[in-house]
Amino acid sequence: MKKVIVTGATGFIGGALIRKLLKRGITVYGVDIDTPKFEEFKAYSNFIMVIAEFSMYKKLPQIIVDKDIDVFYHFAWAGGFTSAIKDYSLQMQNAVYAGDALTAAKEIGCQKFVYAGTYNEFEIRTFLAEEDFKPRYTCIYSTGKTAADLICRTLAFQLGINYNIAFIPMPYGENNYSMQLVNVVIHSLNKGTAPKLVEGNHLYDLVYIDDIVEACIAIGEKGINQRGYYVGHRKLRLFKEWIEDIRNIVAPHIELKFGEYKDTQKIDYSLIDLEALNRDTGFECKADFKDSIKNTAKWVEENIRD
Repeated sequence: MKKVIVTGATGFIGGALIRKLLKRGITVYGVDIDTPKFEEFKAYSNFIMVIAEFSMYKKLPQIIVDKDIDVFYHFAWAGGFTSAIKDYSLQMQNAVYAGDALTAAKEIGCQKFVYAGTYNEFEIRTFLAEEDFKPRYTCIYSTGKTAADLICRTLAFQLGINYNIAFIPMPYGENNYSMQLVNVVIHSLNKGTAPKLVEGNHLYDLVYIDDIVEACIAIGEKGINQRGYYVGHRKLRLFKEWIEDIRNIVAPHIELKFGEYKDTQKIDYSLIDLEALNRDTGFECKADFKDSIKNTAKWVEENIRD
């Protein structure tokens, strides 16, 4: 892999991927809206900044004239957090933009398209197999992600471009400015208060950003066409166990109280091949949980405010 395109270039995962690739000497076309976050990449001679809104994806073949690009990583997504996850119009528009990105990748001449999905898509698949359908609001976001996968998978097959989706579970790590689970828990513990938690008796996975990035690189280099890969640990743990470990690392004196909310997430993990990524690419999560949580906690303390 010598040249790539990355949308969502200044986002948490997209930005982390770009940092890793640039340090390895890979040429990166970073696509995003104009933002000061681009500044850190400008020091690299192998970085090309591409300013483009979602609506401009169809024009990317006219903007990026390089015809020797290996992988197009599509990480951009509007409204992945806060109340925007309920916005069905926005979420479905994201699926359209994903199709635009794949079509552009084919026209540019990219060898492969890697789409960043979410493990929550399996919650949609679980619900579709049941008559007792009680979806959460996050299912609107997950439905948009699922629609994007189906659109891109179909287009890739019809147009003749290799395609993979990375099913990403809950990420954590430095430079994540969104208030996702780990940041919320650590921020609360840093303040000396117990976070409000669900019962925590369901299977869950937390994956450090370095592992997610390495997994995405492995998929780009070795992923088998039309396969989806779960980007996480091959052995899952209970939600409660993950949170207890974070507490033990960050603030062992604080007593946790589980059950303030009901467990509403419903994912049938039998639908997920947890071994596929390791089997096809040799990838394995390597981050030390204690060290990665300490690093994340330090970053959260310095950068996240109420």
